[in-house]
Amino acid sequence: KVSMQLSDLGWIAVGAGVTGLGFYYLQNTKDKSEPAGAPFVTSPPHPGWKPGDKMPIPYAGKHKVLHPADLKSAYFLMISAYVPRPIALVSSCSAAGIANVAPYSYSGCVAHDPPTLVVSCCRRPDGSQKDTCTNALETKEFVVNVMSDWAVEAQNFTCANFAPNEDEFKEAGLTPLPSLKVKPMRVGESAVNFECKLVKTHDIVNAAGKVTATVLFGEVVAIHVHEAVLVEDGAGEGKPTVDVNRLRPLGRLGGNTYCRVGGSFDLARPDRAAASTAR
Repeated sequence: KVSMQLSDLGWIAVGAGVTGLGFYYLQNTKDKSEPAGAPFVTSPPHPGWKPGDKMPIPYAGKHKVLHPADLKSAYFLMISAYVPRPIALVSSCSAAGIANVAPYSYSGCVAHDPPTLVVSCCRRPDGSQKDTCTNALETKEFVVNVMSDWAVEAQNFTCANFAPNEDEFKEAGLTPLPSLKVKPMRVGESAVNFECKLVKTHDIVNAAGKVTATVLFGEVVAIHVHEAVLVEDGAGEGKPTVDVNRLRPLGRLGGNTYCRVGGSFDLARPDRAAASTAR
């Protein structure tokens, strides 16, 4: 299952719910074994800005229009331009009970009432479905596990081209943990797991009439959060949050490049006072 190899016309409009966070390349950060430190929170980049002030692109030149229909492939442009993208490490189970794990960066959080996540599963070059998509369509269940830097090598290994009867938990050395409301196992190395029930699908069809991706809509029916990253009343009584500095989540850039949170800043909406969500 080469789950990070996405089709040319895959749907990525659901991707980057993390764009308000500062990211930098994984290879340029401090050693991942170091414990989480103090929150890296800064002031907004332009604290003196006033409504109406111009904020131009800081480079000379102009925009160039690219038409997807004129390109040999839009894949590399899309994955390098629409960044960073959160990664859904999806665990699923076939109708025969065979476990599957694979990462998808065409993913996102699209609603909170009810909590709903989407994962777009692009077709293989031969047009066949990937195992994650097949399993979700058959069983109507899957789990989205958050990727963190302390387990990235093992989690990334699951995107290799495994046969449908191979168990990526075993192959990658990941720990399967039982879920509460769905059959697929959770990934024990992930500090946050979202148990999902499939509620809707949408096929992406290209100009030739071929299905190039299937978008899975999963209603979250249970959320597992490790106590080390959970802030139980982080946004007020009965409103838990997750400490992003301890979660150390990963994002996806172009090519084989991962990124992680390097810092953040609060910038209030015009009708709302600033309130930090960095922890």
